[in-house]
Amino acid sequence: MLDKLVSDTVSMIVGGCRLIISILENHKTSSTLDKLIGDTVFMIVFSRTQSVTSINALVDTYAFITTDLAVNDETSRRSTKIDTKMATIHKLIALALGFAAVVTVVSPATYKEGDPVTVYVNKVGPYFNPHETYHYYQLPVCRPEKIEHKSLTLGEVLDGDRMAHSLYEIKFRTDVPSKKVLCNVKYTQKELDILRSAIEDLYYFEFVLDDIPIRGFIGHLEEGGFLPHNHKIYLWAHLHFNIEYNKDHIIYANVTTKDQLPISLDGATTPMELVFTYSVKWMNTDLSYEDRGTRLRDNSFFPKNLEIHWLSIINSLVLVFLLIGFVVIIMTRVLKSDFARYNIEDEEDADDLDSDDNGWKIIRTDVFRFPPKKNLFCAILGVGSQFLALATGILLMAMAGMFNVHRHGAINAAAVVLYAFTSSISGYVAANMFKKMGGETWVWNINLTSALFALPFFLVWAIINTVAWAYGTTRALPASTVILLMALWVFIGYPLTVLGGIFGKNYAGSFAAPCRTKNIAREIPSVPWYRSAIAHCAIGGFLPFSAISVELYYIFATLWGREQYTLFGILFVVYGILLSVTACISIALTYFQLSAEDYRWWWRSIFSAGSTGIFVFLYALFYYYKRSNMSGLLQTLEFLGYTALTCYVFFLMLATVSFFASLKFVRYIYVNIKMD
Repeated sequence: MLDKLVSDTVSMIVGGCRLIISILENHKTSSTLDKLIGDTVFMIVFSRTQSVTSINALVDTYAFITTDLAVNDETSRRSTKIDTKMATIHKLIALALGFAAVVTVVSPATYKEGDPVTVYVNKVGPYFNPHETYHYYQLPVCRPEKIEHKSLTLGEVLDGDRMAHSLYEIKFRTDVPSKKVLCNVKYTQKELDILRSAIEDLYYFEFVLDDIPIRGFIGHLEEGGFLPHNHKIYLWAHLHFNIEYNKDHIIYANVTTKDQLPISLDGATTPMELVFTYSVKWMNTDLSYEDRGTRLRDNSFFPKNLEIHWLSIINSLVLVFLLIGFVVIIMTRVLKSDFARYNIEDEEDADDLDSDDNGWKIIRTDVFRFPPKKNLFCAILGVGSQFLALATGILLMAMAGMFNVHRHGAINAAAVVLYAFTSSISGYVAANMFKKMGGETWVWNINLTSALFALPFFLVWAIINTVAWAYGTTRALPASTVILLMALWVFIGYPLTVLGGIFGKNYAGSFAAPCRTKNIAREIPSVPWYRSAIAHCAIGGFLPFSAISVELYYIFATLWGREQYTLFGILFVVYGILLSVTACISIALTYFQLSAEDYRWWWRSIFSAGSTGIFVFLYALFYYYKRSNMSGLLQTLEFLGYTALTCYVFFLMLATVSFFASLKFVRYIYVNIKMD
């Protein structure tokens, strides 16, 4: 496992250095944005290559690609700036999706009769604390003299997997009808106490056979009665494997303990010697290898509560469409009336209108006054755009079937890779908007953009990982994985942020506001409480939250429970609903604010929709205390820490959608009125 991760780390570092050097060399005289794509394609393939021969071949291929792109460089300059920007963003997103797809590739294993089938032991942990997991061999169970670990992928390590070879000897299509001895274990009093404590905490184990997770409880707890109170602890010393196959593929596997009597640990005296045994039954099935994920989902160890919740989704859709329709119709009628009133031809009526001194036209000389703290403002827009691309990419990959129950941690690995490769989007959007607003310190803006999410994430992760190390759980990342993730950010994420910022700065035009801004700002009148910033944030946060509240339970049950989420199509629909509601509500709230002659809509649009993250966090607290059975310092810390980060991501994403929707709306209404 360590060798594989170290190899990946070295490969990533070398490839990242090669990427930076090649870009610096090839972009001195060329401004073609497609060149960046060629460089990054080389980086992707290079980082996945281990042999020197392949690397040399890739160098030659890369030289051919960059030369070919240089020939077309003059043609690229003739395209409009807008088309170039959009094409680049689309290509970078497609590039990141392609790399993440490479990460999730899994080839099916084939067997011949009598071939050995490896059973890996993985982890154990309390049933109600899904993220508190320990290595299986931390319990006093059967283990080999020398523990050999399986080479793990990045996603498996992030998911807390720590697979190691077991003592089970299973051969393809070869039954073991009688009890075969696995090992004899002589227990001390301390080891028996460890087993008793684990059984009382409802510890379950997880094995892996041909990428199929096999789970079961290590023991059985009986409690009942009041006077007298019965408290009996039993250990399962025999496991029966049921394995289904189709031709040369393994389709499904599980373990059972029925028809086998457990061993009582009550009143046991030490030293106590136990014999662990197992048996195997192979069964033929007509289910194809491609459909074995369905078999596993339908026969999961954990209770299956997720169902097709079409009624709830339809209810949300109806409410959302009514809300959007209401906003569109009302805003259309109101704006039509405003345009008719503000675009009057009669000079006498116009003088009367100006004397009334009200409405959003009055603040036309202040509405495009840039907000304070432009640096932070643009960084939020950049990181929010990055997470919008990342979320869209993850959902598209999920609907394409790249994530399933057999690919351990694939979605985690894909998210990490996508985050690194979409960093160019954050740098581009932030620097582009910062330049349009007249910002000069673009280097500081890029650094702030790069650290806006990475720094809070690192602080939260460092605290949680430290506690996990203290507990000795598998959720604590090993040093090699930490180095790999740091290398991914230092040599890919950060350089791409810088490169995106350079292109964003260089291709930024003027802001082109429809109205001129005066040097002296207009005085802002007082407003009633229901038009205050707090009221706007409450409305702007609650309505998008209500659109996803039904789906939030299923998401939390998947992330912090035992469910397997497979309804990614529905989730994509809800994602679209969330963005649509956010845009509509932000437009309506911005109009009400401008009508009250308050031109400070820039930051208001950020916080009004971004406050949805607060509502999501409040729901998370409700879920933790009322809908889950999680407990303990480690589990609580993980839940609160990572949920807070998720809500922060909600804030960044929805704030970005809200601002750009409001900006489009404000431009529209001020372009369509007559100016003095």
